[in-house]
Amino acid sequence: MVRRGQADGEGPPPPRPRGRRAAGADTRGELLAAASAEFAEHGLDGTSMRGVARRAGVDPALVHHYFSSKEELFTESVVTAQYLPLAARSLSGVTREDAAETLVRTVLLVWGRLDGRGALRAVVASVARSEVARDLLRELVLRRLLLPLVRRLEVDEPERRAALVASQVVGLGMVRYVVRVEPLASADDETVVAEVAPTVARYLFGPLPPLPGTPPS
Repeated sequence: MVRRGQADGEGPPPPRPRGRRAAGADTRGELLAAASAEFAEHGLDGTSMRGVARRAGVDPALVHHYFSSKEELFTESVVTAQYLPLAARSLSGVTREDAAETLVRTVLLVWGRLDGRGALRAVVASVARSEVARDLLRELVLRRLLLPLVRRLEVDEPERRAALVASQVVGLGMVRYVVRVEPLASADDETVVAEVAPTVARYLFGPLPPLPGTPPS
């Protein structure tokens, strides 16, 4: 018996795909694209893992399979995909003379934009409780941003110098935007650059004390 409004030989419409995608599908990439669109429309607070799943056309369990939290999803879909290229472009042409000041200005730009979206505190909270989020932030700040910059400057001990610079710029973001310690929190960017860049320059180019167990150079 043919139902009213249904032509002969036609079955009901196929169900919407749920769960895992077919082999070869870029499921993770599709989830990141859906998340980026959700965050752009609704912000961090207004976005849910269920909303990302709905936009991607998958079961919410699949989103949780790839990402342990909304903050981790935000870090990868927005911070890594959007802010890392912005920072990389800003630092692409630096020289030894302007590296420290340009780096501090770039960090202030990125931290400030994240803070303006109400996202920096969520990212920090995610890093505090998630090893995956810590790995993401380490990859973002150290491996994909600072270490390539330090290596381009052709200095000795690039890994050590990059780690020292990371301690300064990540700490700057925490103190200025998360903990909001005054007068640093309300200082204008150029004042912060003038105050912080000399320390970054010392980490980049100054002599480093020998590590324990190694002879001085």
